[in-house]
Amino acid sequence: MTDAIRPHGLLSWLTVAGLLALGGCAALSLKQPATAPQPLPTIDRRTPAPKPSARADGSTLTDEQAQAALITQTDLGAPWTPTGGAATWRDGLLKATTEAGDCQPLLDALYSDELLGGPARVAIGLDDTHNDAQLRYQIAARRPSDVDAALTWLASMPAQCARFTATTELGIMEDVQVTDAPLPEVGDARQGLRVSIDAVTTDGQEALLSLEVAAVRVGADAFVLTNGGLGDVPNDATQAAVQVGALRLADIRRQGRAQV
Repeated sequence: MTDAIRPHGLLSWLTVAGLLALGGCAALSLKQPATAPQPLPTIDRRTPAPKPSARADGSTLTDEQAQAALITQTDLGAPWTPTGGAATWRDGLLKATTEAGDCQPLLDALYSDELLGGPARVAIGLDDTHNDAQLRYQIAARRPSDVDAALTWLASMPAQCARFTATTELGIMEDVQVTDAPLPEVGDARQGLRVSIDAVTTDGQEALLSLEVAAVRVGADAFVLTNGGLGDVPNDATQAAVQVGALRLADIRRQGRAQV
C-alpha cells in the first residue's frame, strides 16, 4: 500500500472522527463482573443433595463454574492485560454493510461478538497495548446442536465470502478476505477463520485490520474467541487461548460430573 498508515495513526483518525464508542451496546462489554460467592445451604443428612439439572442450552455448568472456565491474562502472559473497553477500530471498521448478501451476517456477527448465534453466557476481554490488539473470549449459551450448526456456517465462509467489498457508516471502503485458519485438535468440534479487512479512509489513508476467530465445542458447552488488531495479530495467543480454554472447560465439566 503506498499510503499505508501506522496503527496509532489510524487510532487518532478514528478518535477524531468520533468513533471511540466505549459506551456502545451491551454486546461490546468485554469485562464481566465477578460472581459473588454464595453461602452453602444447610442440608439434612437424611436428604440427598439435589443433582444439578441441565440448563435450557444443554450445559450442566453452574454460573460459577462457567466463570471459572474462562481464560485469564495469566494464561497468556505479558503483554496481555485486562481490557480497557471496546477497541476504537470496532465501531470504525467492523460496523459495515455489504451487497454480498451471504456475507452481511458474518460482518454482523463479528461486530456484535455473537459468532455462535447468541450472546455470551460469560466473557472476558484482554488487551495487548503493544500492537493495539484485543482478544475477547466467551463461554457460549447455546445448545450443542445450535453450536454445530454455527460451526458449519463458519466453515462455509471461506468459500462463500472468500473476498468481498464493504462500506462503513462513514463511507470507508473495505476489501474483506476470509480464509480458513487451523486450530489445535481439541474439543469435539471446532472451526477457525482469519478475516482481513483492507480499509481506505475518506481522506485516502489505508489500514489493515486482522481478525482471528476460533469456535470450539467441548461436550455440551462451547467457547468462541476473536483476536483482532491493526496490522498483524499474535497467532500464538490465539493458539494458546484455544488450547488452554478447551482443557480448562473439559476439566470444569469433569469436576461438575464428579460432584453429582
